[in-house]
Amino acid sequence: MRARDVRLLALILAGGEGTRLQPLTRDRAKPAVPFGGRYRLIDFVLSNFVNSGYFQVKVLTQYKASSLITHLVRGWQLSPILGQFVEPVPAQQRVGRDWFRGSADAVFQNLNLVSDVQPHVVAVFGADHVYKMDVSQMVQFHLDKRAELTVAAIPVPIAEGSQFGIIECDAEGRVVRFLEKPKDPPPMPGRPDMCLASMGNYVFDAQVLVDEITRDAEKQESVHDFGRSILTSMVGRRAMYVYDFQQNTHPGIEAKERGYWRDVGTLDAYWDAHMDLVAVTPIFNLYNREWPIRTYYQHLPAAKFVFDGVATDRIGIATDSLVSPGCIVSGAHVHRSVLGPGVRVHSYARVEESVLGEGCDIGRDARVRRAVLDKFVRVEPGATIGYDLERDRARFTVSDAGIVAVAKGTVVTP
Repeated sequence: MRARDVRLLALILAGGEGTRLQPLTRDRAKPAVPFGGRYRLIDFVLSNFVNSGYFQVKVLTQYKASSLITHLVRGWQLSPILGQFVEPVPAQQRVGRDWFRGSADAVFQNLNLVSDVQPHVVAVFGADHVYKMDVSQMVQFHLDKRAELTVAAIPVPIAEGSQFGIIECDAEGRVVRFLEKPKDPPPMPGRPDMCLASMGNYVFDAQVLVDEITRDAEKQESVHDFGRSILTSMVGRRAMYVYDFQQNTHPGIEAKERGYWRDVGTLDAYWDAHMDLVAVTPIFNLYNREWPIRTYYQHLPAAKFVFDGVATDRIGIATDSLVSPGCIVSGAHVHRSVLGPGVRVHSYARVEESVLGEGCDIGRDARVRRAVLDKFVRVEPGATIGYDLERDRARFTVSDAGIVAVAKGTVVTP
């Protein structure tokens, strides 16, 4: 059977709190965090499914889901008359009085979605990673191997392995061991500095998923998590294979982009991924029109750059930056930064190596460096962010690498 002929239901796990991304997750679920100026993190996984030709997607929500649901309802309307949908599914306590107790329990409490659609395979994917993937290639691998479960994986430095589920497999790609966030990750054969990390993306035979999720729900001692509970219990019992994400391609891909996947679960990782975007020749290409990242578009005018006062240094300019619609850079300099929709940067201000959310206002003579500003932050004239980290720590969140994060709606005074 060809992958594109398979009846596939996608279940997107989008209920995560994202505590390490505070303050960006103070008012929203992690998948709703803005990224790349005009996108939300969930747009990447949804774009991958739609671009791959799969149009039946359920998004399982829970934590502070209002802005996420609004984004889906306004921006992800497919064609119901053709059986296409991207639908948010709020936590409903369908099987008891508990909210979701883990990622596996989130699926267990919504198994009616599987029985309603009656798919051949179910793709269970996370909602908060930055990457491009032709899902049909993973599905074809799953079919060719006659797998019951296929796990997408990618090599990561062994020093980072404790942050991921780590896989060991045989020469045929069959999983022989799965360790959830081990303190001492086992290295890959022949690559002692790397280990094989699960991306949190799974393709199940539909009945296998139902059986394993139901089996896990009956275990009182289980933590009801896909990695720690479902995958570990299936090793040796089920035909479980690993799919090498580095082999995945998509239309318009360049060689340097192959295997690009970022877990932006911390402020430093979030900032690093944005700096990837502003590179002159970025590894991750948002400009590939053959594999577009789709999102909700606001009705905003084009970005505007005003003043050419060379003699007075009052020049509206942005260099090595992404500037969203509705922005006005008025006699200021923006460098190596990402500006969300409707940002205003006033005369003589300077913004560098920063990520500015929607509606931020940077006052005259203000300076912002190595910072992440959530929506509607107002930096008053003459104020600074990122130049005195000791002072910044008393007012804002400062990451291990010195990235300053300012919460939504904050007014920053000099």
